[in-house]
Amino acid sequence: MNIVTDRARAAFLGLALGDALGATTEFMTPTEIRNQYKVHRNIIGGGWLHLKAGKVTDDTEMSLCVARAIVERGGWQLSTIADNFVSWMKGKPIDIGSTCRKGIRDYLLSGNLEQPYSDNDAGNGALMRLLPTALFTLGDEALLQRCAIEQAHLTHHHPLSDAACLTFGKMIHAALCGADRFCLHALARDLIAAYPKFHFNDYRGHAGGYVVETMQTVLHFFFTTSNFEDCLIGIVNQGGDADTTGAIGGALAGAFYGMEELPRIWTKKLDPVVSEEVQRLAVALVGLSPFATCPPSPGLRPPSPSWRGES
Repeated sequence: MNIVTDRARAAFLGLALGDALGATTEFMTPTEIRNQYKVHRNIIGGGWLHLKAGKVTDDTEMSLCVARAIVERGGWQLSTIADNFVSWMKGKPIDIGSTCRKGIRDYLLSGNLEQPYSDNDAGNGALMRLLPTALFTLGDEALLQRCAIEQAHLTHHHPLSDAACLTFGKMIHAALCGADRFCLHALARDLIAAYPKFHFNDYRGHAGGYVVETMQTVLHFFFTTSNFEDCLIGIVNQGGDADTTGAIGGALAGAFYGMEELPRIWTKKLDPVVSEEVQRLAVALVGLSPFATCPPSPGLRPPSPSWRGES
């Protein structure tokens, strides 16, 4: 198994780990978390959804809907993704965001595959499920741009959501192919140059469902920590939309650090069915990507601490 495939597995597994870890502190404040846990660092379930330890929420479940559709079709078919969302919603998931529900219901009732622009669509629901699209489009930025926007607009149609999805996808691509921290920081700066609201150098600790706060939280902790575990612990202890910030941060940190740095105590706690499926689908998605037929020629950065730069 090559380094890129290893990192793809770590990215999807990291997403599920961040989701399961963050579900415990979702909607809590940092003060409430400190009072109850001091530092929340274990996958223990609970939270407002009363989950069993290792169970995941809509972040992982919607990502699986996207991944299954791509692998089932052997390529990109937006209607299959939308159909999977409908089946998932009809299955009465433990949680579903209001904007996602609205978009899925609109597709169910009218067949619309694109929501109209709305000022209310700057949430993080499209970003949280973007990882499978990034894995499938690895090696083709133009394809990433088309597919990322299409999947986003199924439920969320807002330029801030679009920009976050595209930047996150580019960062995943770069991390999978061995980019160092400086390269990833440059991509974040490009986002801020276009949309200054995403500026995170003076991070204020806001970690709600607004996509700007989500990106600020993820980027702050990714660039101010030096390993997967510390990154995720920092993120989920901000509370707010902690399952989603945890999932997105876990995907990025997993892609950057690789399988060896995922804490074993966490991977053992994760639902084994979810663990197996996300890893299998990650391999399949990269296998369908342009990268699989035309990988880049330069040597890839090995997943070693000696290659980590400082931001």
